[in-house]
Amino acid sequence: MNESVFILRGDICCSRSLTELTVQKDGYVVCRDGISEGIYERLPDRYKDCPVRDTKGALILPGLVDLHIHAPQYTFRGLGMDLELLEWLNEHTFPEEAKYADIEYAKEAYGRFVEKLKYSATTRACIFGTIHVPATEYLMDLLEQSGLCTMVGKVNMDRNAPDPLTEQSADKSAYDTVEWVKDCLKRYRKTKPILTPRFIPTCTDALMENLKKIQMRYGLPVQSHLSENVSEVGWVQELCPESEFYGDAYDRFGLFGADTRTVMAHCVYSGVQERRRMKENGVFAAHCPESNMNLSSGIAPVRAFLDEGIPTGLGSDVAGGSTEDLFAAMAHAIQASKLRWRLVDDTLKPLTAAESFYLATKGGGEFFGRVGSLEEGYEFDAVIIDDSAVSDREKAEISERLERLIYLSSEAKITGKFAAGEEIFWR
Repeated sequence: MNESVFILRGDICCSRSLTELTVQKDGYVVCRDGISEGIYERLPDRYKDCPVRDTKGALILPGLVDLHIHAPQYTFRGLGMDLELLEWLNEHTFPEEAKYADIEYAKEAYGRFVEKLKYSATTRACIFGTIHVPATEYLMDLLEQSGLCTMVGKVNMDRNAPDPLTEQSADKSAYDTVEWVKDCLKRYRKTKPILTPRFIPTCTDALMENLKKIQMRYGLPVQSHLSENVSEVGWVQELCPESEFYGDAYDRFGLFGADTRTVMAHCVYSGVQERRRMKENGVFAAHCPESNMNLSSGIAPVRAFLDEGIPTGLGSDVAGGSTEDLFAAMAHAIQASKLRWRLVDDTLKPLTAAESFYLATKGGGEFFGRVGSLEEGYEFDAVIIDDSAVSDREKAEISERLERLIYLSSEAKITGKFAAGEEIFWR
């Protein structure tokens, strides 16, 4: 391979806009120094001496972006799906996350998680760890070795959690977080720290104040949960009666967008006021449709997010969601939007396949910068997918192949993957 330039040849597809696809049958996409130099029907002469990898008619897509996934929950996917959020946390999530105090347990569990993520179509992800620094750094070690580009959070919780998961104090939580951040900034290139207050109910005001100071000191992004479940929203109102709405409880501490890059998962019950603040502050919504259905949380108004200009991407939300496969998340997003349109609000039209693909690529990719497309100027994240078992590649349009892939991804094969221009695997 040329020192700084390589080229992929195949059937290329990426989002031009929310509703439009860019497609090129038997085309070329060029990567120079980790950045796409564009998509071509015929290769320009200036690239004639550069090596070309021929995918032999496979689909070449942008790498997918998962804006919300819990690494320590991968071990109990599919359990407790008859429970709602708060009961599920207490009966399954918290007992499992407490096990990550044991680094040997964490090594085995995180090894399985990273292996699955590496060979999925995901190239970027915002990931929750646990409160445990050694386990979280081991997770980050594995992710760094995988070549994926991720943001990983050491979780903060100092109230309303079981004793093994309740940090000693707001100050001790902040101290451990600072030491973790300093270590991360020295150790990793593709794996970045992200501040992670689990959610308002498990974080005291003092802890939130400390986290804002850390955020300002290091310029870190923030991830958390927002308006996921009716009982949760009511609990936040009891804990923070002075707040106008759930998101305002974060905003009072400067942890809800504006000068703080922020992604909030779920937003199922984000009303007009909350959505207006999200747009004003540039808060990203991580739409997690399967989790919202599995835990009976509800159907997020994703069409309202898009119509109102709220930056939006998809999250698998393992283990509320059952799989890290973001093609499945695209299908769930479409299906959930149809149910909301039919049963709840017929003014919010359902998502299309092109729109759900946009959410999983450009929409979520924006949280990472110029990410989520193969167009010129975007960081070169790409997945190569042999969809020959799903579609007749000679007769079907590329847009049709993409739509079938969204629903039938388990029957296709991922044969190559790049993140920020670096090969993750090729087979």
